Amino acid sequence: MRPVRADRARHAAILKALAHPRRFALLEKIASARSPLGCTQVLAHLSISAATLSHHIKELEAAGLIHVRRRGKFHYLSLRPGVLQSVAERLARLETAGRAASRR
Repeated sequence: MRPVRADRARHAAILKALAHPRRFALLEKIASARSPLGCTQVLAHLSISAATLSHHIKELEAAGLIHVRRRGKFHYLSLRPGVLQSVAERLARLETAGRAASRR
């Protein structure tokens, strides 16, 4: 798999999307699914309205965290491969740079 390349603005958008507890819970649900997760399955597990779910899906999709496959009136959600790893690597570089700076 090719590594995901993202700039500072993209990483900031991703972290902003993840900062909301409901979106984070939704992303956890999508990530733990063995196959693309249908919206009706999500609604059965999270106590939110369909309109609220739709809003959170749009935010996660706009940030580039998930892929939404539309089939007729049904939507299936899956995690975009490598995106979270890219963010984790950038955060790890910040920590490494911070430790190096504190040694000076």
